[in-house]
Amino acid sequence: MESYETTVAPWLDRAQDCYRAWLATAAEDSAWWAEKEAEPRSEKLMWELYALHRVSDRLLLTLQPPLDEPGSPDPQPSLSERQYLDVFTALGMTPSEDRAAFDPFLHEIVEVEQADDSHTPIEITEVLWPGLMLGRLLFNRAGVRIRAGIEHAQHGVADRSPLYWTFLRRHRPTVDLSQGWGSNSQWRTGFRLDYRTPAGDRLNMAADHPIDGHADLHPDHPNNLSPEERLLTPGERRELLRHRCLLRTPTAADALTGSPGWERDLMPFDWRLPGIDARPHNSPNAG
Repeated sequence: MESYETTVAPWLDRAQDCYRAWLATAAEDSAWWAEKEAEPRSEKLMWELYALHRVSDRLLLTLQPPLDEPGSPDPQPSLSERQYLDVFTALGMTPSEDRAAFDPFLHEIVEVEQADDSHTPIEITEVLWPGLMLGRLLFNRAGVRIRAGIEHAQHGVADRSPLYWTFLRRHRPTVDLSQGWGSNSQWRTGFRLDYRTPAGDRLNMAADHPIDGHADLHPDHPNNLSPEERLLTPGERRELLRHRCLLRTPTAADALTGSPGWERDLMPFDWRLPGIDARPHNSPNAG
């Protein structure tokens, strides 16, 4: 396509080996983001990964279903799936493993077909776009259509509720920390760091707030969970962290309706799972 030849290809030619090597710094869960002596270079790498993810969001629009109302984002400019992969593999990324089984680390729910049996587990019926890994770091999840019982994924929630840590989708609202800021400040948004390691998945590694709040702080302390976050059950919070969205109507939906716009006010961006330190145990600098 013309946009690839005139814009993307020349940019890739200018992205020399030093740029690819810089991105590769993030490929291993070596706590590069937490090393004070590496700042501000590590902080800039977080911003650069976020900016690349914004590019990915824009390029993937043509592979997404349109929103069923006016104002759906314009999918232009468009690249083919092959060209999309060429862009990011040229930067050192690899397509994520193609699995028949649904995996929330690798797969983003795009559309839900509701199974008659409420207990039917999630199964993939179609892959809409590919996922990408940068070494052990998840860069982008593959978009999938699924079939599932309502106990596992609810149509209208798992595929239409706000998707967090994401800037742009055609078919659903999104929430990330850049939204609402000016053209300069929004690019100083950090990229979410999820690593798949031999010891297991390590999610949102740069985060520093316990997902269940601080037991030593008053519930209303500003550094503790917000009232909306506390209304989600521990299981709902964990599902949101792993899937980046809610899967079903929350248990406390009636209470949450008293806070209009609560989904956009929710701040899961600093959630950290219990027992997960920002410095991996296999790091030579781990305590």
